Amino acid sequence: MRKRKFFVRILFVLFLFLITNTLFAFISYHATGWLYGQLGTEPHDFWQQLGTVLGVFVLFACSAAIIFLIGLNRQRNYWDAIVEALRQMAKGDFNIQLDVKGNKEDQFGQLIHGINHMAVELGELERMRQEFISNVSHEIQSPLTSINGFAKALKNIHLPEEKRQHYLEIIELESNRLSKISDNLLKLTSLESQHHPFETTTYRLDKQLRNVILALEPNWVAKQLDFDLHLDNITITADEDLLNQVWMNLLTNSIKFTSDRGAITLTMTQHLDTITIIVQDTGIGLSEEQQMHIFERFYKADQSRTAANGGSGLGLAIVKKIIDMHHGTIAVESKLGKFTAFLITLPIDTTETRAND
Repeated sequence: MRKRKFFVRILFVLFLFLITNTLFAFISYHATGWLYGQLGTEPHDFWQQLGTVLGVFVLFACSAAIIFLIGLNRQRNYWDAIVEALRQMAKGDFNIQLDVKGNKEDQFGQLIHGINHMAVELGELERMRQEFISNVSHEIQSPLTSINGFAKALKNIHLPEEKRQHYLEIIELESNRLSKISDNLLKLTSLESQHHPFETTTYRLDKQLRNVILALEPNWVAKQLDFDLHLDNITITADEDLLNQVWMNLLTNSIKFTSDRGAITLTMTQHLDTITIIVQDTGIGLSEEQQMHIFERFYKADQSRTAANGGSGLGLAIVKKIIDMHHGTIAVESKLGKFTAFLITLPIDTTETRAND
């Protein structure tokens, strides 16, 4: 396709050159004829032809100079606009859009298009950074304010012992929540960096899931939850520690948001070179709006229970990042007051998948 365009351009340039020189020859011939008439002389045919050729050369040189100056001025306008745009971006202003008209197929057009695209991407990153800082500040400030308030209340020497113990429990709960926020932030930051270790091993995924359920047994037994398992014997090559974090976060959420005597179903099946894992519970469910934002940082679907469950809104963001690192997908299906199901698809061999990138 590119070769075809190249040959078309060559033919167009040759055609334009031929037409231009024919026009210049016509103009030069009649101009020299008019000049000879004014001078009242008729030189030899050789000198007439030479004069015509020189005229063509002069016209061609003048045209080339004019085109060059126009192009130079156009390039200068391009560079001035580009330099000004880069200066604005260097100052942190990404709300720019170069409107210098240029062909996207030439070098300047591609450069301008690239700068416009870069400004949009940097602007989006800056918005996300500001939002992230705002969320972090809010999430950290909330438990700190609570701890500070109840610590001051404990200074009251006349405070009943029952209230004193209650305040201490709240301080302990908020301290744990603050610690969890810090740990999750470090975890997410590490995962999003390009230096987080990704160490794959080959292991039985069904055994890993069973071990996670056993580790969480005190939590789901206390709520008298039923676990329904449908796990095929499947071996996977992946980062075992990272996927363990995924199952821990998902199952912890299912246990946390499922009412007493509810049920959790864990299903795993293999399809050619992929594995599908479904974690479904009979919990409080999610609205369509909540499902759209459930994997965003600091998003909490159940704001009323944040203080009680110590959630930071980072758990599912971490899950999404780990699944992405394994080149898998995660989706959620839910209905308010009925159920919530997380559907995870993973390649059986993530090492091979990453090598193909």
